[in-house]
Amino acid sequence: MKYPILMADIVDSRKADQILLINEFKRIVNYINNRWEMSILSPLTITLGDEFQGVIKDMESCYKLVFDMEEFIIEHSLSIKLRYVMNYGIIETPINRDIAYEMLGDGLTQAREQLNKLKASSNRFMILSDKNEMNSAVISDLFLLYGSYIDSWKLNEYQMVSEFLKDKDYKVVAKNLGMNKSSTWRRYKSLHIEEYKTTKDLILTLNRIL
Repeated sequence: MKYPILMADIVDSRKADQILLINEFKRIVNYINNRWEMSILSPLTITLGDEFQGVIKDMESCYKLVFDMEEFIIEHSLSIKLRYVMNYGIIETPINRDIAYEMLGDGLTQAREQLNKLKASSNRFMILSDKNEMNSAVISDLFLLYGSYIDSWKLNEYQMVSEFLKDKDYKVVAKNLGMNKSSTWRRYKSLHIEEYKTTKDLILTLNRIL
């Protein structure tokens, strides 16, 4: 049968404090497995130290899970960056509900091949959906745009971005961060918060209609 397979690894894991990155990686995986338990068929499992894999209920849940993962990183000002493959592919063996091991199928092989290909790219997201080639291409392009917003935010901007992503009025954010209201409004615009949110919404909408 075919299932949504999610694989990810740490970008440039050998160039940074590896103990810090692995601790952040485990923290993210634990958060997602708990938060999204009802949408996960086989839990995200760290397989090679700096990679994880898991099986998700459907592609929409897979996208939402990745959005949540990225916003968790921002909310907690983590230094880690992840590279993702979301592949709707064949798993021939029974789904392991306890840990993402001991499963075989072309879908898992394809996901790993695509993850390796991404390492030669500046893009952090690859999508092979359950719909058709057009769906995969459009969603992949939108994820490229989505990633461009996230990657434009610096670590010292994460606190402000996180405040905005909680749908707080810029005047509330200004008060919380002790900033001038006008400056906060300009930062809201320059950080492209509206565009980021719109891109997320488009991914989910187009997934349903394409």
